[in-house]
Amino acid sequence: MEIVHTINDVLLPRVIWLHDVDTTVAGFAVLRFPNCRGALDATHIPVRAPEHQAAHLMNRKGYCSIVLQALVDHRACFLDVYAGWSGRAHDSRILRSSGLFHRLEAGTYFPWQEFTVGDVPMPICVIRDRAYILLPWLMRPNTGKPDQNQARFNDRLNQARNQVECAFGHLKACFQCLLTRLEMGEWNITEVLAACCVLHNVVERSGESFLPVWMAAEGQAYEQPRTAAIR
Repeated sequence: MEIVHTINDVLLPRVIWLHDVDTTVAGFAVLRFPNCRGALDATHIPVRAPEHQAAHLMNRKGYCSIVLQALVDHRACFLDVYAGWSGRAHDSRILRSSGLFHRLEAGTYFPWQEFTVGDVPMPICVIRDRAYILLPWLMRPNTGKPDQNQARFNDRLNQARNQVECAFGHLKACFQCLLTRLEMGEWNITEVLAACCVLHNVVERSGESFLPVWMAAEGQAYEQPRTAAIR
C-alpha cells in the first residue's frame, strides 16, 4: 500500500488529466463521432465485504462490488476516474455525485469550442450508454424503436463509446486482481483502483504491446450488472 499511495500522490495528477483536447476530438472524429471529448461508463469491481457490509455492497448480480466510473479518450486512456460507491448504487447517482459532473454542468471542464453540423450548432459532448438521462453535454443512444437515421446515429455513438469498454477490458486483463474479489478495506480498494488506472495509462501511452491472450482471463470474471436505462 505504501507503493500504491506513492503512485497516486506522485503520478496520478500527471497521468490522469484532461490533455490535448484537440487531438482527442480529432480521434473521435476518426471514429465518426464529431466534437466528442470523451466516453463515459462505469464497471463493477468484485470485493469480499465483511458480513455487516454485504447487503450495502450487493449489486444486481448478487455479489459485492465497488463501482469504478471513468471518462476515457479516443485511445482508451483514462481522463478522469471516480471510485468508491457500492455496487447497489445506480450509475446516474454516482455520476451526479462526482466532481466531473459538476465541472461539466458548470461548463468549466472543457475549453469552449464552436462546432456546427450543417447549420446546427453542436455542443461539446461526452458519450455514454442508455443508463443516464440526455443532457446538453451528455449524448446517449436513441431508445425505443429508432428509425434509420437514429439507428445510424446509435451505431456511430456505440463505436466511439467502445473505447471505454476497451479501457476497462485492458485494465482488468493487465491487473487480474480486479477480476476476482479484492480482500481489503474500502479505502484501500479505491486507492488500488486509482493506482491501476494510472499504470494503465502509462502502459498504453508508452506503446507497450497488449497480448490478446490476456483477455482469456475475462472468462473467469464476475458478470457485470446491467444498469436500467433512465427514460
